[in-house]
Amino acid sequence: MSFLLRDASQADIPAITEIYRDSVLNGVASYEIAPPSEAEMMQRFSAIVGQQYPYIAAVDAGENLLGYAYASAFRARPAYRWMVEDSIYLAPEARGRGIGKALLDELIGRCTALGFRQMVAVIGGASPASIAVHLKTGFVEVGLMRGTGYKHGRWLDTMFMQRTLGDGTMTDPDLSAYPGTLFVG
Repeated sequence: MSFLLRDASQADIPAITEIYRDSVLNGVASYEIAPPSEAEMMQRFSAIVGQQYPYIAAVDAGENLLGYAYASAFRARPAYRWMVEDSIYLAPEARGRGIGKALLDELIGRCTALGFRQMVAVIGGASPASIAVHLKTGFVEVGLMRGTGYKHGRWLDTMFMQRTLGDGTMTDPDLSAYPGTLFVG
């Protein structure tokens, strides 16, 4: 399956909403129980891109959305502004075809270029496929929390994984440049 990566746009929100809906209803990556509306997904998208975090779409030759990935704040406290959390969601027909890895590789590159120093993955259901993709892109396991969610009639674990970006902790960050300017008020 050939695909192209590009910036996601507001025009992608209906397809993003549908992919996420499938994940909420049938998967364990998200611990949401009820799928959010298109309006809610638009608000979430706007909040993420409004803070200059990357939001990427994978599309086929016909511009059909196959998946998407974005980075967002891990926590909203100022000292965390150098760390981002990744999120990746794929349409059912796009899974197992390398699209998730390509999205994650692109997200890592963009976050590094923006000046972020750490990326964390919070993997709902401790999905073996998601763990494998993160391991292939340089993440390491940093913790497993057991029984963190209850969905689809079973208890779910959450895996935390982390990857250093750029200089990591080897140098001090530039407080006057993005992301140093995030959460400063």
